[in-house]
Amino acid sequence: MRRDTARARVFLLDDPQLSVTARNLIADPDNDIEVSPATYWKIAIKISLRKYELPEPYEVFIEREIATNDFHILHIEPKHAAALTTIPFHHRDPFDRLLIAQAIVEQIPIVGGNAVFDAYQIARLWWSFPCGIIRRR
Repeated sequence: MRRDTARARVFLLDDPQLSVTARNLIADPDNDIEVSPATYWKIAIKISLRKYELPEPYEVFIEREIATNDFHILHIEPKHAAALTTIPFHHRDPFDRLLIAQAIVEQIPIVGGNAVFDAYQIARLWWSFPCGIIRRR
């Protein structure tokens, strides 16, 4: 399953907007949770804009949470960027578009509550806003 920014952000920051279903899928050890660099990049931007606060330095927090939660990094590859050249502009957020492209290319579902994701040929598992991808082991 692919984790989108919001999903990881909500899960990592213990946000109540994360649905019970999404939280359970993320916590299930039979699911590999893949986090795009776009996810932790967007989190860093939100922190710099003071939309989120951390009790410790960002780098310490994000590295610990990725390791502790056994998240896997879904690196951005040329094939993901290539998909961006062909997907329609139903959604204009560049971070979400990259997550959508990765989900399409990797053929894995995305966790997100943004209904605009449904305009793309991806499986979306509900959550209050975009978050990531989950792959069954």
